[in-house]
Amino acid sequence: MKETFSTILVGYILGSISFGILTGKFLKGIDIRKYGSGNAGVTNVYRTLGKVPAIFVLAGDLLKGIIAAEIGLHLGGINLGMVGGFAAVVGHIYPLFFGFRGGKGSATGFGAALVLAPDIMLIAGFTFIMTVILTRYVSLGSILGGVVSIIFVFVWHKPFPMQIFIVFLSLFVIYRHRTNLVRLYRGEENKIKFNSK
Repeated sequence: MKETFSTILVGYILGSISFGILTGKFLKGIDIRKYGSGNAGVTNVYRTLGKVPAIFVLAGDLLKGIIAAEIGLHLGGINLGMVGGFAAVVGHIYPLFFGFRGGKGSATGFGAALVLAPDIMLIAGFTFIMTVILTRYVSLGSILGGVVSIIFVFVWHKPFPMQIFIVFLSLFVIYRHRTNLVRLYRGEENKIKFNSK
């Protein structure tokens, strides 16, 4: 019980460190959530601040999930690793330090799942990259990455706890993209430009 509580607490606090918000404040003295899409994630940082800050934010968001999952693994094995990883995603989306308004959880979730199910995340990551390259819709890449993760966790007959983790995590991230889905359907979603500064 102590290990579970510690894993959840540390994972959530790690997730609550919003690199997108901190980078906006440090570089420009702005709240990134007041610009562009209003989101604190990598894509909005890329559009608002440029390529280098976005790479930094991406690395930070990935590491939050990786570290939280690794802590859980160390304290109690793979099941606790999943708990820690998911706690980091919740922290990223609802950050304690920033009024519970954060990002959408894709990068942090990917980092956590990469530790716990690297084979599935390689497929999901490839799907994401190819979707973004072909369509220039980051949101669509995240959504399809989640769908592919759900498919392959069953195709490859992963243990039941891992199935629950991947399904729940993927659906959570997809749900966070629900407004993007509406805009995609209406043809109103913004495409990413690869020539950002």
